[in-house]
Amino acid sequence: MAPTSTPQTPFGRVLTAMVTPFEEDGSLDLDGAQRLAAHLVDAGNDGLIVNGTTGESPTTSNAEKAQLVRAVVEAVGDRAHVVAGAGTNDTAHSLELARDAERAGAHGLLAVTPYYSKPPQEGLYQHFTAIADATELPVMLYDIPGRSGVPINTETIVRLAEHPRIVANKDAKGDLGRASWAIATSGLAWYSGDDMLNLPLLSVGAVGYVSVVAHLVTPELRAMLDAHLSGDVVKATEIHQKLLPVFTGMFRTQGVITTKAALAAKGLPAGPLRLPLVHLSQEEAEQLRHDLAHGGVGL
Repeated sequence: MAPTSTPQTPFGRVLTAMVTPFEEDGSLDLDGAQRLAAHLVDAGNDGLIVNGTTGESPTTSNAEKAQLVRAVVEAVGDRAHVVAGAGTNDTAHSLELARDAERAGAHGLLAVTPYYSKPPQEGLYQHFTAIADATELPVMLYDIPGRSGVPINTETIVRLAEHPRIVANKDAKGDLGRASWAIATSGLAWYSGDDMLNLPLLSVGAVGYVSVVAHLVTPELRAMLDAHLSGDVVKATEIHQKLLPVFTGMFRTQGVITTKAALAAKGLPAGPLRLPLVHLSQEEAEQLRHDLAHGGVGL
């Protein structure tokens, strides 16, 4: 049974975009995934994203994705919203993934903008609508033009918000002006998808965040959110500024790489990466330790 949600917070408020732990031979580590999911929920997450980019979704199979959803729901599905990444640049494939996730027990879907093919806005509208029509699950759009090559325009977001199952947007556009207008006009629950902008997006109407650095600093992110919601702007700003070295350090290179390195250093499930991702160099690992220590996180 999924945790209680509201129209304002359909997937909770603090969600980690979870890595996918692998065994040393590169196979899926389902036990590790369950242990990591439990650790993250214990730390204060009320939602988890599995099979997203941070979950190395481009290099996991359909079967592995379904297994992962099933395992994480079994571990924490009564305590946290488990949202499954289902978006690809192939609409038919995305519909398969959406239906697989629903059968595996996911509580919602994350649908990223189709990447590489750079479809026009009408193509985006039809793609996301097809995903929302494919299951009975609520959908979170994921707008990340830096990776996908195209933004979801505000007008398209407003059109998509008319669909009863499209209920939220993960914003990694990096444009607070556009976010302000889209939040005001769409009525969607807005989640920050860019850790550096977590607090700024809260200030213009976001309800929470889908975070990579929450693997390491969920309590701090939760405290920043609580301070903001209670009107303690000074405290929220202090936490944001304290975490700046963490935000910077975790994204000096690809976030999956740094996250798995940090988790491994802390003795938490992570495992190797699948190519084309590669481990940090010794120099990069030292820089990460320095950045995290400066932000109050020891490895």
